[in-house]
Amino acid sequence: MKRVLIVVILIVAAATLGLWRSHGGVRAGLNRVVGDNSEGVTGDETRKTFELKSGARIEVQGINGRVEIQTSDTKTTEVYVKRTGDTPASLRRRELIIEQTADGLLVRCKDNHQGFWDHLFGRNPKEEVTIKAPRQIALALKGINGRVITGDIDGTIEAKGINGPVELGQATDFAEIGGINGSVSVGLKQLRERGASIKGINGNIEMRLANGLNADLTARGMNGNVRSEITEIVVNKDEPGSRYSAHIGSGGAPITLSGINGNVRLIRGDVPASSAASDKQVAPTDKAVKPAAEIKGDKGAQ
Repeated sequence: MKRVLIVVILIVAAATLGLWRSHGGVRAGLNRVVGDNSEGVTGDETRKTFELKSGARIEVQGINGRVEIQTSDTKTTEVYVKRTGDTPASLRRRELIIEQTADGLLVRCKDNHQGFWDHLFGRNPKEEVTIKAPRQIALALKGINGRVITGDIDGTIEAKGINGPVELGQATDFAEIGGINGSVSVGLKQLRERGASIKGINGNIEMRLANGLNADLTARGMNGNVRSEITEIVVNKDEPGSRYSAHIGSGGAPITLSGINGNVRLIRGDVPASSAASDKQVAPTDKAVKPAAEIKGDKGAQ
């Protein structure tokens, strides 16, 4: 029995020594445990430029940090990624991938294989992504652990699985937003037959509606209220229950909201993004939806 125990101890010691010598995972982990940050902060920067055709799809996914998409009248797309970590070993935990695809551009980060000790004590680097792109794109943002900000898009916007506040510029065609842990601000300029879908939001929602937008809004499963600060848009509430509806312009494209833990506010599209959207949760109240004469002067609770 003693021999077996000795063999086990030797195997564990050899494995530990191998990890220690190969990438310093144990040392880095133990340093963090005892508060030794002698290696300081390290990082790297990546810049790439692409020429994309009109309507190209830009997808950003798996980023541990802030993502900003700046749009303008340009044909060139510039990608800048800054990564920071406690140690060089921290940077090696994640791989940055920037590649041009058949239909556009993909920017993502993924986990690398980690040793046992690195898995226990390691810490992922922070990643900040800034992309300067044309307005004529389709944009997809998925699995972001941080704040998301975009400019106006002449195309579709998809934002899913984001842990942080989301501020989206005006979208045309179609918008799909879901699984957001934070406030949401989105502009809607024109919508086609698919309309807009917003669901599974843990935070307040600000919808900036452009003049000339024609749509029909429905909201159900609300732990909050829906109110309009646009004189000509009246929000109706079905009693009893938490279902709301509103006729926008001459009606048409569907705007559906469901599973919202927060309040929804309708304002005109010339109001800057995030002027009223708040991360702070507001307790629901049935006083939000009033007759048309009272809605005009009502202010959203933020």
